[in-house]
Amino acid sequence: MASPNMITTIFFLLVLFVTNNTPSEAQLSSTFYDGSCPNALRAIRTTIRTAISRERRMAASILRLHFHDCFVQGCDASILLDDGPSIISEKNALPNKGSVRGYEVIEAAKSEVERLCPGVVSCADILTVAARDASEMVGSPTWSVKLGRRDSTTASLVLAETDLPSFKAPLDSLISTFGDNGLSARDMVALSGAHTIGQAQCFLFRDRIYSNGSDIDAGFASTRRRRCPINDGHENLAPLDLVTPNSFDNNYFRNLIQKKGILESDQVLFSGGSTDNIVREYSNNPSKFKSDFTAAMVKMSEIKPLTGQEGVIRRVCSALP
Repeated sequence: MASPNMITTIFFLLVLFVTNNTPSEAQLSSTFYDGSCPNALRAIRTTIRTAISRERRMAASILRLHFHDCFVQGCDASILLDDGPSIISEKNALPNKGSVRGYEVIEAAKSEVERLCPGVVSCADILTVAARDASEMVGSPTWSVKLGRRDSTTASLVLAETDLPSFKAPLDSLISTFGDNGLSARDMVALSGAHTIGQAQCFLFRDRIYSNGSDIDAGFASTRRRRCPINDGHENLAPLDLVTPNSFDNNYFRNLIQKKGILESDQVLFSGGSTDNIVREYSNNPSKFKSDFTAAMVKMSEIKPLTGQEGVIRRVCSALP
């Protein structure tokens, strides 16, 4: 029979084995850099504010950059990687090429943070914080960002081609795509409200404004045609919200009710389907829209983050270490 001391030793060794062989689930935390880089968030905010002061549209661009990152492989800064020996950049995917922008702003923020504390703060966290700061600067309420993401060592052009929602997507497809990322139909409508700021290129909405369909206001379509000729001006820009294009408000939803959504994927949110009531609610209650938007942004920013020993901390956001 084993002695009590031997039993105790065996039990201790078993506990040690289980502890060392159970995957740790590192958690994101709003205080993650308080000790290792306490001035990181201030540096990021300063860079973002400077960029938006120079060009108001950059706020929408940074929001879109964050969204397109999180929907491909999770919020891991994979969208920031350039082509390399083992990388086929997501920047070249159809939903991104020539339209997603703001890379240089995130790189500038990274440079400032690297100056303060080299190799500590991830590009994924910088992009997430930047999206919060950009939203706040144009009128959105702020929110607390949980930190501790790490950067991917991979990118996927294929997933960027298939996992990002199309500007022509029907409602059921949009709901499914967002659902695959843990976001509800309400989250989807709230996040779509980011289209209250920013601009779209002519080729994205040309078919819609020349269709003479019943789901678009005739006067609105006529106005849009002035900057979007039927056979030219593919990259001409038009504000997503004609009324208050630089202010984060609920006018986007009023536009949808008036059949003045610029993209098909905008108008489909108010087209006799299951999200009509959410659009009505947000059009009548700006406070509810803004609170739901911030909650949805938090949920989106926590899609499949790399934490703990996963991934890396890139010194330059566009390249692997």
